[in-house]
Amino acid sequence: MDFSIIRVARVVMNVTDLERSRKYYADALGFIETESDDENIFLRGLEEYHHHSLVLKKADQPGVHAIGYKVQQDQDLDELEKLFAAKGLKTKWLPEGAQHVVGRALRVHDISGIPLEFYAKMDKTERLLQRYDLYRGARVQRIDHVNCFVPDVQKAYDFYTKELGFACSEYTAAENESIWAAWLHRKQNVHDQAFMNGDGPRLHHVGFWLSDPLALIHACDMLASMGYGGSIERGPGRHGISNAFFLYLRDPDGNRIELYNGDYLTSDPDFEPVRWDINDPRRQTFWGHKAPDSWFNEGTPFLDIDTGMEVEIKAATLEQKKPEFII
Repeated sequence: MDFSIIRVARVVMNVTDLERSRKYYADALGFIETESDDENIFLRGLEEYHHHSLVLKKADQPGVHAIGYKVQQDQDLDELEKLFAAKGLKTKWLPEGAQHVVGRALRVHDISGIPLEFYAKMDKTERLLQRYDLYRGARVQRIDHVNCFVPDVQKAYDFYTKELGFACSEYTAAENESIWAAWLHRKQNVHDQAFMNGDGPRLHHVGFWLSDPLALIHACDMLASMGYGGSIERGPGRHGISNAFFLYLRDPDGNRIELYNGDYLTSDPDFEPVRWDINDPRRQTFWGHKAPDSWFNEGTPFLDIDTGMEVEIKAATLEQKKPEFII
């Protein structure tokens, strides 16, 4: 390939009340607020030295503007534009310096209609990894991955692995061996991008890496003590897929985030993807407790890169099993 995608690097999404969101993300969960204005809050984890990994934009309705990926060099952007344009997919250049991205940024729609963003550089700031006096809440370290509902997982899987250079770490296969869900990566852990079968495209969650499992427990205590106990949707627990500790939360606008720790390296070239049967109850929760129906059915819509309107939601091509049969 003539380009190199490094990792998932940021998500830009709407919230309806910036101050309410600041109290949740910064005060309760411990994100670092790098900068803010009347329309945006720029947040990052303690380990991150780039300006931000999460942009919260003030808007009337929830929606996701883009999932951002960092690329190796500026020339990669031109090659990516050629690829997406050749596929008949929308492309759009952002002005240089937009949202603290240094130089150009390219936005596109992928094969499922998900708005992606690619950029090579971002403004830098202080890395706070050893500023333990600033650790609070969940002690969020960095962005780790995103997970999306798409109506055709096989189609998305083929595009990302064959056209964008992603590798598969784990996947769930239905009875006919069609792919029901897939975990794909560019960096050398379990995933940057996951896909789940469902009506979409919609964002299922953004995952953030924590320093240790106790940070998840402390996050629960912080949320409960501050009156946010109702935002805990699922967990804490351990995934069968990825082996990671997890906690799923819904922010005040219903956007889902995952606090995440404990997966594994996928760097060896002879690594073989792990197959999970759709009926294996350990795949979602290794300990056996069930996920709520909302976890299977609810997500945040994506926004068109040109119009800003919601991307059309299409019905899933695979029949989804009822949540009570999927643990």
